[in-house]
Amino acid sequence: MAIHVTTKIVDGDGHIQEDGPGILSHLASPYREIAEGRGSLFPPLDHLHAGRAVETPPTRDRRPVVGPEGWLAFLDDVGIEWTVLYPTAALAYGKIVSLDYAVAVTRAYNDWLHETYLQVNPRFKGMAIVPMQDPDEAVKELRRAVTELGMQGAMLPSNGLALPLGSKAYWPIYAEAERLGCCIAVHGGCHDRFGMDHLNMYVPVHALGHSWGLTISCASIVYNGIFDRFPGIHIAFLEGGIAWLLLCLERFHSSHETHFQYMPAGQLGPREGERPDKYIIKQIKEGRFFIGCETEELTMPFALKVVGNEPFLYSSDFPHEVTNQSCKHDIEDLLEGDELNQDDKEAILARNAERFYGWGG
Repeated sequence: MAIHVTTKIVDGDGHIQEDGPGILSHLASPYREIAEGRGSLFPPLDHLHAGRAVETPPTRDRRPVVGPEGWLAFLDDVGIEWTVLYPTAALAYGKIVSLDYAVAVTRAYNDWLHETYLQVNPRFKGMAIVPMQDPDEAVKELRRAVTELGMQGAMLPSNGLALPLGSKAYWPIYAEAERLGCCIAVHGGCHDRFGMDHLNMYVPVHALGHSWGLTISCASIVYNGIFDRFPGIHIAFLEGGIAWLLLCLERFHSSHETHFQYMPAGQLGPREGERPDKYIIKQIKEGRFFIGCETEELTMPFALKVVGNEPFLYSSDFPHEVTNQSCKHDIEDLLEGDELNQDDKEAILARNAERFYGWGG
């Protein structure tokens, strides 16, 4: 049974399950012919996801792959107005090392997402993947995805690329996003090279991998002055919970007070004598910095006291580790709880997603 609430609900981070043959049909030659019969079009997320006796509720229940019809049924059942769709296998697109192939396969993915979801129903919103391996081509694909395919912006991988996301090589991509007025989302998914490569239990790998990728990406973006260089940019950090933000606020402040890095061209980002926690909160208040969250976050009440309710976007993560029942239960718990006020609940469940994605429904 669908839940019925008066508060609007928007899903700021849902996922498609890629249809390999469908994407392949959009892949340019000779890449299409080479890729036929090879399985996944994208590199593996890491060596940590597979080779383990681990199940999630969907796999344990033998749930079939979810396509557009299953997604619409989920939205209706849970009471969600619209969703923004991110990849699953393509979360690993940052690991592609062939520049030309990165250009071809990201374009094919975007064309497939547009045809399979965005053109089917306006409740589906899309985030493109762009070939970060070749920043000039990434700028072109971001422009095409937004202006021709109607995407909301682009997803950047938090792990897998040769350079951290604040690096100068990527500045043209941020400049183009600012020019287009579209959004950028950093998304977790790949957990290798974070010091957990030989951790025998998967639960802590999953728990820490998402948040650690976002922590490192946030540090690179903030301390390379991306928000100052491109004041019109707005960036979300998704699928790592919110506790990592509190870690950044505290640890950046502690180190910033005692370590002074000489910047010959003048420092952008938090300046000497400026509190980095206040700097990040300023970006939040000005609508540049957003965080994906789940409804059962233990640190949410405290985080709201520290930074306010403006950055947090409800993220279903459907159809990955969740079910219709678990999503409905989590939303009901949030709505019925007394630790957040009504304005907090409305901001988290819909208003912030509308601001970030630039779509008021």
